Amino acid sequence: MSEKKRGSPSAPTPPIVSLVSGGIAGGVEAALTYPFEFAKTRAQLRQTPGSVSPRNPFAVVFRTYQGEGLRALYKGCGILVIGSVGKDAVRFLSFDTVKNAFRDKETGTLSPVRNMLAGMSAGVVASICAVTPTERIKTALIDDARGPKRYRSTLHSIRLILREDGFVGLYRGFAGTTLKQASATSFRMGSYNILKDWQERRHVEQNTLVNFANGSIAGVVTTLCTQPFDTVKTRSQAAEVTTTADAVKSILRDDGIRGFWRGTIMRLGRTVFSGGILFTTAEAVAKILNPIVAKTELIAA
Repeated sequence: MSEKKRGSPSAPTPPIVSLVSGGIAGGVEAALTYPFEFAKTRAQLRQTPGSVSPRNPFAVVFRTYQGEGLRALYKGCGILVIGSVGKDAVRFLSFDTVKNAFRDKETGTLSPVRNMLAGMSAGVVASICAVTPTERIKTALIDDARGPKRYRSTLHSIRLILREDGFVGLYRGFAGTTLKQASATSFRMGSYNILKDWQERRHVEQNTLVNFANGSIAGVVTTLCTQPFDTVKTRSQAAEVTTTADAVKSILRDDGIRGFWRGTIMRLGRTVFSGGILFTTAEAVAKILNPIVAKTELIAA
């Protein structure tokens, strides 16, 4: 993120500010938008034999609410919130670390290409450290809830995955997840910061409304450009064991090329809000933390 509202352009963002603001923002965003994520995941999973599942994610929400109640729409939410705290803490820290290293000394900004590359690097780190295991568990729980329900709880699902597949089972779908994270973070963090840097050069005030709008635009760009990676990731992390290559083949076999964009509408519904919530929350937390960190560093010096 750019530094004008998180310190002066000549000062790099403190790592602790990036870590804490990103983590809090990730947790808030995941909790508030989870029903959209649930419906998107259900829409992307393969249909069980003998049943016809609605392809419209909004119909998924309605049918799930009617048949299983409100709690069912939050199946797997806990693990996603935990993962999102870690994911966005790592993403913001990684992005700001790269940005601080390569930013222009006078303006405190990056070129558009460097913004995108910084986001890509942050996405790879986040996938390894937090995203793949938590997405694997979340997807397995949502998929399992459609059938006989082998998993009694999140902890039980983790134990069962470890018992059946070992530690590597938590990283099933790693290739698809990392491709999605690298591309999504590149577009999301990159486009947000490109917009913000452009506005700051033209002295556009960075308030809550502007931050939310920038985050929402970044969410739309991210969704449209990275949906195929998300669909492959979801298929490869279902409860039924499969590989990334098998996931690609199953999507083509079931729906053709259009299948790679299954769940786009619901994901757009989520990312428009989640992008706004994520960056607005991160900016708000950073505004609180920056003076505290600056005062602490001044005292320590």
